[in-house]
Amino acid sequence: MSIIDEKKLAEAYNHALKLEKAGKREEAAAAWREVLEIDPDDHGGASVRLASLGFGEAPDRAPEAYVTTLFDQHADVFDKVLVEDLGYHVPLILRQRLMDIGAGPFERVLDLGCGTGLTGGALEDMAGDVTGVDLAENMVQIAHEKGLYDTLYVADAIDYLEDNDDEAFDLIAATDVLPYLGSLERFFAGSAANAKPRSLLAFSSETLPANVMGERGFMVGNYQRFAHARDYVEKGAAVAGYKMIEISDILVRYEQGAPISGHLFIARYEG
Repeated sequence: MSIIDEKKLAEAYNHALKLEKAGKREEAAAAWREVLEIDPDDHGGASVRLASLGFGEAPDRAPEAYVTTLFDQHADVFDKVLVEDLGYHVPLILRQRLMDIGAGPFERVLDLGCGTGLTGGALEDMAGDVTGVDLAENMVQIAHEKGLYDTLYVADAIDYLEDNDDEAFDLIAATDVLPYLGSLERFFAGSAANAKPRSLLAFSSETLPANVMGERGFMVGNYQRFAHARDYVEKGAAVAGYKMIEISDILVRYEQGAPISGHLFIARYEG
């Protein structure tokens, strides 16, 4: 692994960000490409910023180094910022929808992208054994301190799904995971590989108006997160053996004061 010149990277990153904020899109794109040359692992998310600016195809997912860095840096203030400042209540919405359809209690639950334990906390009294998985070690440490999980792993969600050989789950929850994934084929296939017959998969997404999405199944939006078309999600789930039992339009969060729309999906694995 090559050694990164941290000072050079910081200067390049700040320069690119300044150009982007000034609305100099082409210059900013060139600057983000320079950032990628300095840091091919992409800790700063230059690749998704390029896609957000409309330069180049959207990557299949946000770079692992970027997601890890982003959430590790904000672990200590994550709950306050996300819930109080950005109005994020998807875990509580999920809890209510599960109760409304009469689902649970669940013997074994997998919380993908568990973060500091917001979903684990929302589902605590509906679950027996709960496993949490997250890339960001600092987030997992906070989740551990809350005592909400029986097992915690510092791991990429997709890697965990593909490598896990423990007992299957009767609920897999993935709140605020899809905004960091573009292509969903591995997500659905991995979930199916870890699902008990007729178990549930519950997950949220962000979306954009049809005139913005066009024919694309997914794209990077203005805030460097992935948006997904409802049809793309439904088709991908069906291929993996899932039947949708509920799809809700939700307000995911606010960003710079603007509401971010999305969906909450609950699907049953039928093989």
